[in-house]
Amino acid sequence: MQHQILIVDDEPDILEFLSYNLVKEGYQVITANNGKDALSLIAQNSPHLIILDIMMPEMDGVELCKKIRDEQLAPQALIVFLTARNEDFTQIAALDAGGDDFITKPVKPRVFLSRVSALLRRVEYTEKASTSAKMDYGELSIDSEQFTVEKSGVPIDLAKKEFQLLQLLASKPGKVFKRTEILQKIWGAEVIVGDRTIDVHIRKIREKIGDEFIKTVKGIGYKFDF
Repeated sequence: MQHQILIVDDEPDILEFLSYNLVKEGYQVITANNGKDALSLIAQNSPHLIILDIMMPEMDGVELCKKIRDEQLAPQALIVFLTARNEDFTQIAALDAGGDDFITKPVKPRVFLSRVSALLRRVEYTEKASTSAKMDYGELSIDSEQFTVEKSGVPIDLAKKEFQLLQLLASKPGKVFKRTEILQKIWGAEVIVGDRTIDVHIRKIREKIGDEFIKTVKGIGYKFDF
């Protein structure tokens, strides 16, 4: 399957640079230099990945992302922000709008292509997860029907909340889950818990499955990678 990628950036040099590298790798690429044109392209196409610059005139990347998500214009697409800005509040606003991840400027071609490949692999895993009870992530296997976890074929005993937390993170590999989202989805209104509760559960999971699967996104939350 040839993946289609939409890049939205108001800097022509960035569009040309990213497009060249992606097309060379065999991806189908469409581009827009503003939010209005991007919305038109989304209506005419079905991009698997949308790369947005945050700082754009008229409609910035966060506004565009929110509109795409609110109106379900590309429900299956991952939305990734291309930005040189690293402030926590900017990242949180982008995630609140429905973004999935970040690629920071200045962009290095090999790193950029590696990230894109990993992101598109996540699309495929998300599609498989919707129809498969058991998912394999390298040497780690998670069975959502049997509520079991194995690493290299060896069963791992997880407590109920540990399993639910691991399953949530693994449901969308690479997606950054904010702490508030984790609390709401795993603990809901059951009890009043704080960030420390999440940290303790993450530590226990890492002790059992290894440190390589769950990554900390400083100031924001956690994501699952493999």
